[in-house]
Amino acid sequence: MRPLSPGAIVDCHTHTRFSDGTGSFEENARAAAAAGCAVLVCTDHLTLPASMDPTGEVQVVEKDLPSHRAAFEAARVAHPELEMLCGFEADWYPGCEDAVRRWSSGAQVLLGSVHWLGEKDDGAWIDDTSDLRIWHELGPDEVWRRYVRAWCAACESPLAFDVMAHPDLPERMRPLGLAATIDLAPLWDEMATCAHDTGRRVELSTAALRKGVGDYYPARDLLERFRAAGVPIAVGSDAHRPEDVTDGVAAAYAHAWDAGYRTMEVPRADGGWDSVPLR
Repeated sequence: MRPLSPGAIVDCHTHTRFSDGTGSFEENARAAAAAGCAVLVCTDHLTLPASMDPTGEVQVVEKDLPSHRAAFEAARVAHPELEMLCGFEADWYPGCEDAVRRWSSGAQVLLGSVHWLGEKDDGAWIDDTSDLRIWHELGPDEVWRRYVRAWCAACESPLAFDVMAHPDLPERMRPLGLAATIDLAPLWDEMATCAHDTGRRVELSTAALRKGVGDYYPARDLLERFRAAGVPIAVGSDAHRPEDVTDGVAAAYAHAWDAGYRTMEVPRADGGWDSVPLR
């Protein structure tokens, strides 16, 4: 395991076709190596209940975990120039804890996220652009309020989330005319306080730029709140295609620097986390 230089390219959030991505581990690894990536974290979705993913298309279903790990190991061995870590993105919802612990056993990195509002058998996706019922039924302001409550509950859960991914995911719907009309500052202050008090890292994600949001996840004002609260960041692309692996990561470092951050957190193959200078 080689030391990381300041500004080393690291991507802490990527997906393969085992969940809702399009590429294989090998294809993602080749793209990462070509981009000069030093550390690549593979984080397919898992532990979604049937109501959220009835056909098993969005996640690694439990029976596929052995083949998922075998495909990861084959790509890792084939790319010694790249430090590859096997992780998962686990969606939080009430009652998910036992499933997350069981399915993610042996993972080197665990991302926490909230895509679903409500109980596991009675809720709705908040970022599914083909199904906007919850947005029209509740309105953007109430979706935001409920999202922040769920996000803080995820932070406060006993699950060992290493990083909270794309913390202001409802911004995904802004380009569709579903922006909040309330002042989000109090909700963002609540998120920053909760992340600090629960000792969570948060993700600085470049995915929002590809979604047309016009900012990163988190938005600049929320990122600055996390920085003021002393919440560390990890950086990821949330790539669902090989061509998006490491996309925008170097620019994200400069963005984080401008927001007041001087270091980022990077998971390592030995199970630890390093604090690496952005420059």
